[in-house]
Amino acid sequence: MPGTTPTRPATAPGSATMRAVVLQEKGRITLEDVPRPGDPGPGEVRIAMHTVGICGSDVHYYTHGAIGGFVVTAPMILGHEGSGTVLAIGEGVENLAVGDRVVMEPGVPDPRSRAAREGIYNVDPAVRFWATPPYDGCLAEEVLHPAEYTFRLPDSLSFAEGALIEPFAVGMQAATKARLRPGDIAAVVGCGTIGIMTAIAALNGGAARVYVSDLAPEKLALIEGIPGLVPVDATKESLAERVRRDTGGWGPQAVFEASGAAPSYESIWDAPAPGGVLVVVGMPTRPVTFDTTKAQVRELRIETVFRYANVHQKAIDLAAGPGVDLAPLVTKTFPVADAVAAFDRGAEGRPTDTKLQITFADPEEG
Repeated sequence: MPGTTPTRPATAPGSATMRAVVLQEKGRITLEDVPRPGDPGPGEVRIAMHTVGICGSDVHYYTHGAIGGFVVTAPMILGHEGSGTVLAIGEGVENLAVGDRVVMEPGVPDPRSRAAREGIYNVDPAVRFWATPPYDGCLAEEVLHPAEYTFRLPDSLSFAEGALIEPFAVGMQAATKARLRPGDIAAVVGCGTIGIMTAIAALNGGAARVYVSDLAPEKLALIEGIPGLVPVDATKESLAERVRRDTGGWGPQAVFEASGAAPSYESIWDAPAPGGVLVVVGMPTRPVTFDTTKAQVRELRIETVFRYANVHQKAIDLAAGPGVDLAPLVTKTFPVADAVAAFDRGAEGRPTDTKLQITFADPEEG
């Protein structure tokens, strides 16, 4: 879906405008000059964006103009997977300083809401989430953000890896909801970005092995060689049968549906071991079949995931440790001047693409 992106030099730091990648309407993205944010208010920081990942939701808004009830009715700045550098801090900010490299949790709830007070702020109906209508995202030279939802990036992680923390947090949420125990066997349906992130989180959450299935061999090739991850070609064998064969007929204690493909629910109820859990991570575009009887007779537990809550710092700490390497998941980084080309590439859905990113800096910089 071609758009128009005029090529222009970076705006001067002191100017009143800045560059931003704006979804004007379904199928049309432009690189626009928009007002630069003002000074940070109490509890806020102003951040110079460095790298922003392209999420499937960004692409869906581009190609369809809506996701469920969230409809693009006015121009919207895209992007919610970001990293950058603190330019200024507001009154009362003590956890961050100018010059800190940071990543941001993109959803900001109403702190007075019932959901926030109960610790499940991700399901707060009033949450303001970047690049979800009517709220702008972070594909802009600068953003303002609450310090409470801004996290320092360790020196061991690049800006590109920092921009992967947001999707990694989804995997962390999924692994947390599964309540994995040391030595459990897990299985993931779907080897896209979220499927891989979920598999890595499950492996580091105690799983002895994680089987990952997909219909595209090119995607499975991305996890070849990662210790503990077992690729399963769904065109050649059943994920459930493969894991049962390797576990003496028992099956995986945890199954994560990360593809969002409605047909996977036709057989997924046979996959978990008795007493196991099915964690729904991907979002189907239509209602799916719930085989109540199969779930009941084996006392399966069902958990659902909507974004994340209280896991960003853990995701950063884990990504900075020796057991996780997110860098290979970045397929290509585009300069912001090529933003439309980046989104058109994302809309192609190439099976060899895991994560496409856009940078406001030199793509060769870390």
